[in-house]
Amino acid sequence: MGLLKVGTPKSWDDSKKDLRYIRRAGVNQFISTYNRVKHFKGDNLLWGDEIEYGIFKLDDQGKKVRIALRGKEVMDELNRKEKLNEDMAEGCTFVPEYGAWMVESTPGRPYTGYTSDLLRVERNMRLRRKRMLTVLGENEVAPTMSSFPMLGAMGNDGSVPPTKVGGPITLSDYIGDGIINPHPRFGTLTANIRQRRGEKVNIRVPLFRDVNTPEFDNYHAPAGDVDGCCGSDSQQLWRYGKGDPSQEKYGNDLLVVGCSTNSRDEQFQDGNSVDMVTLQKWLVDVNCEGCRGLFYRSAPNVIVPDADWPRNGDIVVGSEIQDVPGWIRLQNGYYLPMHSDDTKIQFLHKVSTRTNPSNPEMKRIGSGTPLFRAADQGDTSDIASLLAGKLSVENQTSDTATVSTEEATSVDTDESRESVRAAIHMDAMAFGMGCCCLQITFQGKDIDESRFMYDQLAVLAPIMMALTASTPFLKGRIADTDARWGIISESVDDRTLAERGRIDPDAPHDVLSGLGQRRLYKSRYDCISTYIYQGAFFPGDEVEANKSGLANRVLNNYNDIPVPIAEESYQMLREAGIDPALSQHVAHLFARDPLVIFEGAVEEVDDETQTEHWESIQSTNWQSVRWKPPPPRNSPNDPHIGWRTEFRSMELQLTDFENAAFTAFTVLLTRVILTFDLNLYIPLSRVDSNMQRAHSRNAAAKGKFFFRRHMAPLEEGDDGYGVRYNSMFSRAVNGDTPASSANSTRGADDLDAEGVSRQRRTAPFAPGSNEENAYEEMTMAEIMCGKGDYFPGLIPLVQAYLDYINCDSITRTRLDTYLDFIEKRATGELVTPATWMRNYVRTHPAYKGDSVITDEIAYDLVKICSDIGLGKVHIPELLGDVVIDPITTEGAYEVKLDSRRAKNGHILELLTRYKSRESFKSTTTEAAV
Repeated sequence: MGLLKVGTPKSWDDSKKDLRYIRRAGVNQFISTYNRVKHFKGDNLLWGDEIEYGIFKLDDQGKKVRIALRGKEVMDELNRKEKLNEDMAEGCTFVPEYGAWMVESTPGRPYTGYTSDLLRVERNMRLRRKRMLTVLGENEVAPTMSSFPMLGAMGNDGSVPPTKVGGPITLSDYIGDGIINPHPRFGTLTANIRQRRGEKVNIRVPLFRDVNTPEFDNYHAPAGDVDGCCGSDSQQLWRYGKGDPSQEKYGNDLLVVGCSTNSRDEQFQDGNSVDMVTLQKWLVDVNCEGCRGLFYRSAPNVIVPDADWPRNGDIVVGSEIQDVPGWIRLQNGYYLPMHSDDTKIQFLHKVSTRTNPSNPEMKRIGSGTPLFRAADQGDTSDIASLLAGKLSVENQTSDTATVSTEEATSVDTDESRESVRAAIHMDAMAFGMGCCCLQITFQGKDIDESRFMYDQLAVLAPIMMALTASTPFLKGRIADTDARWGIISESVDDRTLAERGRIDPDAPHDVLSGLGQRRLYKSRYDCISTYIYQGAFFPGDEVEANKSGLANRVLNNYNDIPVPIAEESYQMLREAGIDPALSQHVAHLFARDPLVIFEGAVEEVDDETQTEHWESIQSTNWQSVRWKPPPPRNSPNDPHIGWRTEFRSMELQLTDFENAAFTAFTVLLTRVILTFDLNLYIPLSRVDSNMQRAHSRNAAAKGKFFFRRHMAPLEEGDDGYGVRYNSMFSRAVNGDTPASSANSTRGADDLDAEGVSRQRRTAPFAPGSNEENAYEEMTMAEIMCGKGDYFPGLIPLVQAYLDYINCDSITRTRLDTYLDFIEKRATGELVTPATWMRNYVRTHPAYKGDSVITDEIAYDLVKICSDIGLGKVHIPELLGDVVIDPITTEGAYEVKLDSRRAKNGHILELLTRYKSRESFKSTTTEAAV
């Protein structure tokens, strides 16, 4: 987990004086690294997975289970054994995790880009489980469960050995400091998050409403499907990280939920707050004699005379900069002033997101960058009508428009009370970082490929989380959610009141990034806030691009949410020659403060050769996807490591078969995207919506998610060029193929010198397309298996890819088993671990229908989850007809043909034992006759 360093960490008060230095030094370290390794090309695919285990102690007599605080002891013993067996072909690595009961594991060596290595995954996962068994004590188990269901529900009797609730690190009312891993980083991280925030973290998750749940005694359920919301069978939304208004109003035991039938519920904070989470549109109207518009600025007051500067009547997209009042930062990375220096002349006027520019020049790449779902309005109103308020935000709202203050006033109507739910309250980092997960890291062939895959995997992150959901229990209660992500997000939320958009009497905070009052819309642990693939212009296009200044802009049209950045960091990166999209990403990371600083490792760190300060901030921005530059090589013997992308959203499964299936599937998806030249881009606001939906109960079977309709390259005449979209997939279904299409423009000349197509280069800015019909809502079954004749589905694409590469029959047989399993999970024929576990508890003889998990229920649950993983118990509704081969300690380590001299006494003992066997006696008797 993150950067683990040996040393003495500073207290938060002692760290404050170093925060600004480390922020600047971290940016300088990134620049040095970038310049040193940006030329890396041609790296082969290498990849690996991470699985985390929790260690639990079963009390067979008392019928209870507790966390066993032996993580370090178990890890040290496992690594000692690995050292003794390091010459073996297959090995494992074990490293610390946040909880003192947790251990993280990875394969001993990375997997390669050959199909045979897809079969290594399950073997290695089974090997790790076998080796874990060799070091567990009596009545200890280590199932691959995402969370321990009783954490924080057992008072001082929550662990073995017992730990007293509370302590100076967490100040928790539910767990003790003693359950945190003893490595100094973890305790310091916990305390500093709390101190920077100014209060304990506040985690509130919707409580599941069962027939006897006492918190719902006086609750009047809406009409319709009680498993849904808003009187329907739609998904209830937990808007994690955005609950401050309802917490202030209702306290810790209640929260306000949203509903997936109303996309505004996904776009705003609870309590109908005016806190907007998408960009805004602004009308340019410079009302002075001779003024026709505004020049772009590369920074406030730094004019850039690009040819397509915004004219009066044009619409630009961006958000206000709180650090620099009177300025907006545009979606394309440029800046514009909102008014004249003396504030007498207003330059920019906020308008509805339904408003479109009338100037065709503003439709150029990187200029107008309109928000999506607006083209159907066909608005060509003149400036006078726009400024008269006919299309103002206050009078005409849309899914992505902000709302007026009067409209946002929260009232206690019956409808609003229906959105109030009982909550499971937690107050410490351990509730989030004590969850286990499945993560995968890929090495790209170069920096461009790693950035492109970062963007594509970000779209897949919520989808794969919903498909692997396995976290239905928290603090001894049944949750009305299925996934861990939002719990962790709120457990490490170090934002000050001002950064969360609340009144902060202590602001400004002099030493904090942005003075602790820059509006940060998300926790440090959340979905990404900006795509990072800049795209590029195809050979021959660069002259026109440079003439218009497009090379100096963030070109990704799909960045439609605010991206808070550290302005100073952004300017440092741009001055160093880092492109706008990557500069924006890094500056967004550095809008946060470092959380753990070690004594003697501040100015002593060499920014040219080391990356400690970069990693201190990079490793504590826990986003759904993480982009990882090559680390420094401190020795000629250090391995070469390239540009990597880490996929972080998937939930942990109960068996190695399931974990291997989803791992292999994700790896194959990356190959499909690259080989078939696919494009998964959708607006980031929709990715955020998908992440909220992915938390919902049984989202994999009942939910709908925004997904791109036409992943294949656009052809001339496709949607976006003015006519109905006719995908290459639908043409193939109808007997036509892209290669034989008369209108196909793809071919060998569509690749540049690096072998990258025009399609990929231009995917971020969708040239010639308004993208109006680029995405739609789909069920999980449709995303995985296909919809109509225009969307083939991810699983058929993987199968087509395996045909394309002529996958060997042995590997293909196992992969087909994986794909069949995933298809059944997606269609609801098989359930997620979250659904199975919830059903198991609700049908347990000791369950009283009150949403409470008792000691006995937890004991039986952890025991059967362990047995499922070990292949002792088969659950058809979870695995179908897939049978898990039993896992024991046998074969955990290879047996050496030892030649060391045996003692005579031992030899005689062995011979005596052999002579006493019945088979030996019968053989000698027959020989005597």
